Amino acid sequence: QVQLVESGGGLVQAGGSLRLTCTASGRTFGNYAMGWFRQAPGKEREFVAAIIWVGGGTYYQASVKGRFTISRDNAKNSAYLQMNSLEPEDTAVYYCAATRGVHASSDYFNGNLYPYWGQGTQVTVSS
Repeated sequence: QVQLVESGGGLVQAGGSLRLTCTASGRTFGNYAMGWFRQAPGKEREFVAAIIWVGGGTYYQASVKGRFTISRDNAKNSAYLQMNSLEPEDTAVYYCAATRGVHASSDYFNGNLYPYWGQGTQVTVSS
């Protein structure tokens, strides 16, 4: 079992930056791929970014590529999402998730393959 807790959300003006942190406890953090997803009011949950458990390979949703950076520090059992040049369209509840059940590149984008989720942190970007 893996427990995940997000932090770092808040209110920021368009063009600003935030850094989200996901802290894990439980089983060996380094064995899990980590993902960030978000859900805006009235919309479905969507993939934002993911990082594999070894080698540092990353995946991004097209709309955040070049603005967001996902990283991890296995020694600190933490994953991060650095968000720059934020836009009002980035407003959502952001969730981190963990999985060992991915085998193909396309799997990282599928939230249904992540069994462990945090409670979410609100990010609000004002125009």
